[in-house]
Amino acid sequence: MNALVNALARTGLLKNDLDYHVMRASMVVMFFFFGYQKWWDYEAQTLIPFISNGPLIAWMYPAFGIRGASWFLGVAEWLFGALLLGGFWSKRLGVLGAAGSVVTFVMTVTIIPFMPGGWAESAGGFPAMVGNVPFLMKDVVLLAVSVYLLRQDVLRLRERQASAIA
Repeated sequence: MNALVNALARTGLLKNDLDYHVMRASMVVMFFFFGYQKWWDYEAQTLIPFISNGPLIAWMYPAFGIRGASWFLGVAEWLFGALLLGGFWSKRLGVLGAAGSVVTFVMTVTIIPFMPGGWAESAGGFPAMVGNVPFLMKDVVLLAVSVYLLRQDVLRLRERQASAIA
């Protein structure tokens, strides 16, 4: 085990902020790719069971319609991705992007308990996931990454403010 740890340490894995930068970059890529999908009708149709059963997002269909809700989400995802990208240079932008990301994934995670047919009755129900629920479970991890980035950016912004005052 020590040999493995030492070998990994020599690879640069322990460089300062590597985890922070990898998480930020992965969220930027994820938001841009998922945001892109929202511009096409196939995705607007795919989102119907998610938005319709989301207690925090069901308002989007009455407000924007099916395509409009998809476009709204696409704009939001590109905006948060751009803010997270800007967070490499500006922690203020990073805070805004990470906060938007947290809100995004709180909204999607809350769909999980309300997704019809999401738990395999033949396997005794919860926790045997079926249908759209396994896809949504990734959002639990994305929410955790978003909280991590938000915390890191707030801490780094406060450190800069404190050193500017001193």
